[in-house]
Amino acid sequence: MEENEISKLSFEEAMKDLQRIVEELENGNVELEKSIELFEQGAKLRIHCENKLKVAEKKISKISLEKDGEVSVIDSE
Repeated sequence: MEENEISKLSFEEAMKDLQRIVEELENGNVELEKSIELFEQGAKLRIHCENKLKVAEKKISKISLEKDGEVSVIDSE
């Protein structure tokens, strides 16, 4: 999977692919070259997931619950 394909994945899709790779590598029935390829792809997926989480965390940090129960969003951009 190319980086431009990875960048189009949702967090959930990327995690699913990453879990599949981990299971395949843990199985131990993969040739060395394929293992290296899978590891590289897994590293790219991990970075993609981390970036998605950072964006979500930034959005969540801008949400505030007011005393009256109303939700407000701090727009500091």
